[in-house]
Amino acid sequence: MSDAPALTPAPAPEGPDGRPRCPWALSADDYIAYHDQEWGHPVHGDDALFERLSLEAFQSGLSWITILRRREGFRRAFADFKIASVAAFTDQDAARLLADPGIIRNRAKIEATLANARVLADWPTGELDALIWSYAPDPATRPAPQRISDVPATTDASTALAKALKKRGVRFVGPTTAYALMQACGLVDDHLETCAFRGKA
Repeated sequence: MSDAPALTPAPAPEGPDGRPRCPWALSADDYIAYHDQEWGHPVHGDDALFERLSLEAFQSGLSWITILRRREGFRRAFADFKIASVAAFTDQDAARLLADPGIIRNRAKIEATLANARVLADWPTGELDALIWSYAPDPATRPAPQRISDVPATTDASTALAKALKKRGVRFVGPTTAYALMQACGLVDDHLETCAFRGKA
């Protein structure tokens, strides 16, 4: 029997309404609604997952708040992330995107998004959803994080998901991007144990 003291959950800080939340959710006003209403909630549907996959790729190297504040701009620019529509984008559309101040004008990320849409357009309906969700771990094997430091940046599952997507031709997705996708789309629940929104999806 170990003599090491058991770690007690770190109390999550209270938001403006008095409810405890994950600390990152209180670092900017824009985060509160995202944390409460979206982060960790299950996302299904090929187009919806394509949007999240694309936005996570654009976030690479940047803060999520940068993407969140441009989300509507991204949706306008990328035809609401309808896979069939984006797959049909032309060179003129690519030039338009590179000149659009409402998004992140990164050529490699824009080209990857268009290329991914063309790849995914050839998949049967529901295949992207099924592939991504096949990597959702059993919740019983994942204890609730006690502190932010308990939340990983990558996992074996996210590494395997990234490899599976790359093998199928999807670009600009590594283990860290894949894990952020898993968190955002509810494959895992990384709300702290003391967060009022844990298990609320």
